[in-house]
Amino acid sequence: MSSRLAMDHGEGMVATIREYEEGRDREVVEKLDRLCEFGNATDGNPSILTDLMGDPIARVRHYPSYVVLEDEMTMRKNKGIVGVVSGCIKSVSKGSNPNTNLPTYVQVAYILGLRVSPFHRRQGLAKKLVTELEQWCQRRGAQYAYMATDSTNQASINLFTLKCAYTKLRTPTVLVNPVHAHHKSIDSRVRIIRLEPRLAEFVYRHRVFGANSKFFPKDINTILSSKLNLGTYLAVPSTQSESDPLSFPPSFAILSVWNTKDVFKLQVKGVSGLSYAVCVGSRVLDTWLPWLRIPSIPDVFRPFGVYFLYGLHVEGSGGPALMKSLCAFVHNMAGDDVGCGAVVAEVDRMDEMKLDWVPHWRRFSWTDLWCMKKLTAANQDGCVEDDWVESRPSRTSVFTDPRDF
Repeated sequence: MSSRLAMDHGEGMVATIREYEEGRDREVVEKLDRLCEFGNATDGNPSILTDLMGDPIARVRHYPSYVVLEDEMTMRKNKGIVGVVSGCIKSVSKGSNPNTNLPTYVQVAYILGLRVSPFHRRQGLAKKLVTELEQWCQRRGAQYAYMATDSTNQASINLFTLKCAYTKLRTPTVLVNPVHAHHKSIDSRVRIIRLEPRLAEFVYRHRVFGANSKFFPKDINTILSSKLNLGTYLAVPSTQSESDPLSFPPSFAILSVWNTKDVFKLQVKGVSGLSYAVCVGSRVLDTWLPWLRIPSIPDVFRPFGVYFLYGLHVEGSGGPALMKSLCAFVHNMAGDDVGCGAVVAEVDRMDEMKLDWVPHWRRFSWTDLWCMKKLTAANQDGCVEDDWVESRPSRTSVFTDPRDF
């Protein structure tokens, strides 16, 4: 696909949008991504650099349908990519149909990876990329589009809400827990069971995320059976029968683990010498004296990966303690995996209790903002609630797709 809508920027510059081509675009797109990430840093403040590991479409290739669009600027005889955006289409639940009490699924586009060269900003290129991506998704059946950004990224928020007519939907919290050199202890009264993918799918569909859940992916089976999924784990009291994990006790906790370190890696840049020394020192002490259980900071100054927790759910009065043991179990998994620097989860702020259940460092965590837009004018899903965007946020559970992180 190539959009030849001429966009004159003066001095003979014309921008066109086309689809990403692996052979000729890979290095340029990676360079643009690094330029945009590091370009956000200011003196004295650290920034996070994303390493796409030679695969610019790694973050979208696990969706059923995806595309990467590029904004190519031509100026006389010079040509170069100055903008890029990624997007995908998936089927997710938006609640239950009141007539059948079954989940109602809609086609939703997810927009991520919007990058515009610092040298070509304020020329309308970002809006043009978003518009072209929306049209691509709408032609393929998408009824809604949504995006997520750091709640402090005012430039991105203004672009989507003021220029592209998106509505603020939810403000989940991203919880980050560094992986220490020492292992965390797990209560001996807790037993952790790994569920095979088919059983995990059944539990998520019929026991944990009911018909009223939001954003639950219809292709959950694909996610759970992916090579990036490291497993679904159930924590129960040690007295629970091992032969029948489906006979749930009054208290239990469950989560799944997604391995992002095989998709992209992160790297912290721009820290002061003192901060660097403190981080390295804490790691050295924790390695040499693990029995002290020093809350050390991993080596984030070299490329590192993270484990992403999703499908988190607890029940019963003992559920929170079981979840903490489950998170400790995943922390130890990450500690044994060379190059994994953190365990991350995204929790809906309307379920604030999870902020206490999931271990994290507040200084490293942040608040996201999800924005949504309806792409189709008519109701196509048969649900009484015509516009998901205009409905008030409910207290029903929200599923965070690990592919979105």
